[in-house]
Amino acid sequence: MAQASVTRSRTDVLVNDFVRSVYNWMAVGLCLTGFVAFYVSNNETLLRLIFGNPIIFFVLILAELGMVFAIVGMVNKMSAGTATSLFVIYSALNGVTLSFIFLAYTRTSIVSTFFICAGTFIACSIYGWTTKRDLTSIGGFLMMGLIGIIIASLVNMFMRSSAMSMIISYIGVIVFVGLTAYDTQKLKNMALTQPAGVDGAVVRKGAILGALSLYLDFINLFLMFLRIFGTARD
Repeated sequence: MAQASVTRSRTDVLVNDFVRSVYNWMAVGLCLTGFVAFYVSNNETLLRLIFGNPIIFFVLILAELGMVFAIVGMVNKMSAGTATSLFVIYSALNGVTLSFIFLAYTRTSIVSTFFICAGTFIACSIYGWTTKRDLTSIGGFLMMGLIGIIIASLVNMFMRSSAMSMIISYIGVIVFVGLTAYDTQKLKNMALTQPAGVDGAVVRKGAILGALSLYLDFINLFLMFLRIFGTARD
């Protein structure tokens, strides 16, 4: 009985340490993205360089996509330091490409939208962590919804329909709310199934992978909310 209690206590400590590491790295990524985005938005030279040359902007986008695919697809083959570096660099580059929001929306609406997004994200994470329902079944449906959003957004780049943009935003909120809960439950299962005595580097790579998933959920949810609640600058 005592041995079982000790084992359970150690498991709880390992789970808490892993989850804390995930959310700490996610917070680091979000803070870095926000800082870089704000800095770039106030640097006219950088703005002209990035947004005045479409080639540079699209190269940055492709670089970001490459880093995401590298972390997700090859995290087990790379060192913990490499995975961490890629995540940090990706967060910084994302801040560069997202700096446009400070030019398109008022700072007041950006801040208020951030808190709306944070509250929603926390609520969804709590649900994903505490629910006894297996959310695996909705994962495929949500991914189909995500693909639909990407395709619709690409089409709307040519149509430039404000009505379609708003519809995409509302659907996007639903999709990323679901993905936040789904990814949190995946994170919980990942934490609970860690073998005893697992190498610290493996734990770090798992934490980075989890942080990236939640980071992407938060950023995309924020952008969808910003389209709905954001106030455009004059």
